[in-house]
Amino acid sequence: MKITEYKKVYSVSAPAPQGEPSEHKPEKKTSSNLFEWLSSVIVAVVFLCALFMFGVRPVKVDGDSMLPTLQDGNWLIVSAFDFNPEQGEIVIVTQPNRTKSGGPIIKRVIAVGGQEVYIDFDKGEVYVDNVKLEEPYIKELTHRSFDVQFPLVVPDGYLFVMGDNRNDSLDSRSSRIGLIDERYILGSCLFRVYPFGDVDG
Repeated sequence: MKITEYKKVYSVSAPAPQGEPSEHKPEKKTSSNLFEWLSSVIVAVVFLCALFMFGVRPVKVDGDSMLPTLQDGNWLIVSAFDFNPEQGEIVIVTQPNRTKSGGPIIKRVIAVGGQEVYIDFDKGEVYVDNVKLEEPYIKELTHRSFDVQFPLVVPDGYLFVMGDNRNDSLDSRSSRIGLIDERYILGSCLFRVYPFGDVDG
């Protein structure tokens, strides 16, 4: 009986025969899965960084010059990929300016190179190439003038921009902003992330 008990203990405590699965193999599999997961995360991060650097990026609205279309604190997704500015688009301008911050501004393209801009400040109407613009996106009619004289022909490679909040926007009507060199356009707004929605006029 003692021998049987001894054999029983021996059979339980004996090492596993060769060829049977080792206790460490699951750990190797777990390590492999972790490495694959980390690799995927790194690739995703690099891809997103490249995307934001060369394609799209988030931009926060600072100020009320684009009311009612955009409000202070809104977050936008901006695209610079294959960008060709067009009339009516909302763009991010990085051109140096004489605003209080001197930083980037968000405005709407009113006219592109080769077009003529005229503003009747008494009626509050804006004309491009002698055609009155239909502007459902503005907060108020354009009654505020600055020091830029009209009519004005926009040179090739430049843009004339204004904020939608026409009577509370420092823009191309003022020499503090002036005409915008297209090379200083960061990109155009695709959509608003917060609160989510379209930014078309």
